[in-house]
Formats: sequence, structure tokens, C-alpha cells
Amino acid sequence: MRITFCCTDTNAEPWLAGLRAAFPNDTVELWAPGAAAADYAVVWAPPQQFLDEQSGLKAMFNIGAGVDALMKLRLPPGAAVVRLDDAGMSVQMAEYVSHAMIRHFRELDGYEADVKQGKWSFRKPRARADFPVGVMGLGVLGQRVARTLLQFDFPVRGWSRSGKTVEGVYCFSGEEGFDEFLAGTRILVCLLPLTPETQDIMNRQTLSRLMPGGYVINVARGGHLVEDDLLALVDSGHLAGAMLDVFRTEPLPAGHAFWQHPKISVTPHTSARTLRDESIAQIAGKIAALEAGQPIATLAGVVDPEKRY
Repeated sequence: MRITFCCTDTNAEPWLAGLRAAFPNDTVELWAPGAAAADYAVVWAPPQQFLDEQSGLKAMFNIGAGVDALMKLRLPPGAAVVRLDDAGMSVQMAEYVSHAMIRHFRELDGYEADVKQGKWSFRKPRARADFPVGVMGLGVLGQRVARTLLQFDFPVRGWSRSGKTVEGVYCFSGEEGFDEFLAGTRILVCLLPLTPETQDIMNRQTLSRLMPGGYVINVARGGHLVEDDLLALVDSGHLAGAMLDVFRTEPLPAGHAFWQHPKISVTPHTSARTLRDESIAQIAGKIAALEAGQPIATLAGVVDPEKRY
């Protein structure tokens, strides 16, 4: 069996070492143009040349939860795309969103600003019932985030393209449930896959439907958010602010309004990083299952090319 590794902007050596340890009797190599045909590929944002040359792949394993970059390319016919369905990312995402939510709810950003000015201040405690959280996207990551927020006694709502059930979460789905979901949400968390249908989903029209004083947490993709619309709604007072980990252009350009805006916090796309050892173990387990005859459609994380996630 031959496995090829083609991951843009990734230090290949630790991955190759881990994959070789997992497959000691097989060939694991870094892809180069003209390389021999492989059975499986481990990829992240590969060039089109790779996909054109490796037309006989049984499956490609994407080393991240999001496959939007891969879906823009012309894929080999018959090659399944399999994304990581957790691999240590869900707990990181739950940590990040919980931090962002609590920082805003407890007004810790305001206390931080006061402390920098030498002020000993007090803010009246706020009621959790007044801060319903809405999680857009109820996949593996979204469900973990929603369940975690429940532990802090916030009302939690969820919205997804198709109907989902998460214990303790008031779930909505489809276009028919979107407006009602937004209208009852004060803290909006985006964990959607980026598809043509979800591109620009957070815009002036949709964000205006949030409860007054709404707050936005985006940990999905920058393409979900119309940045100028967010700025306008924050500056008008309809939104209280935002914490953003992803952007339309990354790294965030110097001089961008988000850098210095007092009500917007930014982090450098670090809410949930791929954990190499966990990812290799997951990929190795799935390849072993396929080699043992398990139908690929039954694997967790197989991407539906029509839905693009």
C-alpha cells in the first residue's frame, strides 16, 4: 500500500514519521510532481496538479474539519474525501467559545480596560436568561460547544441545515427555522461549514435580527461574515461587539479596522488546531477499516460532494 502526503504550509516530517510508524510495512512518502500513484492521500489545500496526477486514489484524508478549500478543486472521480470528525479539536473549540462567551457575559473585557487605567470598578451581575446563545452548525464541533455552554446554565439554541436533536438545546433547522432562531439569540456562534449556501450568511440583514446588544463569535470561516456589515452594526449600537478567530483574508491585513476596534477582539485562527498524533491515529484507523473491507460510506467524516461537507 502506498500513502502520499500533500499538505500546503505544513511541516511534513513529523507527519511522515507518525504515518510511517502507523504503517511500518507500507510506503509513506511526501508527494512531488510525477510521483508514483498512491492508494491513499493525506492532504491539506493540495494543488490541482496533485489531484490530476493522483487520479486513482481510494480516499483522501483532509487534516482539518473544514474541506471548503478542497471542494473548490476538481477532484479525482471516485476518490472519497474524509475529514477529521474530531481528533482533539472539539474540546479546543468548546474551550475557546466558552472563554469568549463568559468574557463577554461577565464583562471581563470592561474590567480589563478599567484595570489598565488604574480603576477599581464594579458592574452589576447580569442574568444568564437574558443571554441566550445560538450555535449555527450542529456537527461534531457544534454539538460539543452547545453541550459545554449548557453546563454554565445559559439558554442554548442550535440551528442546522437539516434537523438535529441535542439534549437540552432548542434546535431549529432549514430556512423556515432560521429567522426564529436568530430572533431569540443574543450571542451568535458560527460553526457552519463554508458552502455556497452559507457564504456571507452573517450580513446586515441576518445580524440585525439578533436581539439588541447581540454579540458574534466566529470560529468557522471568514467567508461567513460580511465584515463591513458587522462593523456598521457594532458602531450603531445594535451589536455589542464580536470575538473573531477567522477572517476573509488571513493573516488579517495591517490597518484592518478589526485590529484597533474597542469592541472587537481578534485571535489568529487558533480556536482549534489540528492535533497531529490524534489525527494520525484517526486516519490510520480509517485506512485499516477500509483495507479490511468496511464500506467507505460507513466511515465517520465522509464528505457529501453535493452538500460540500
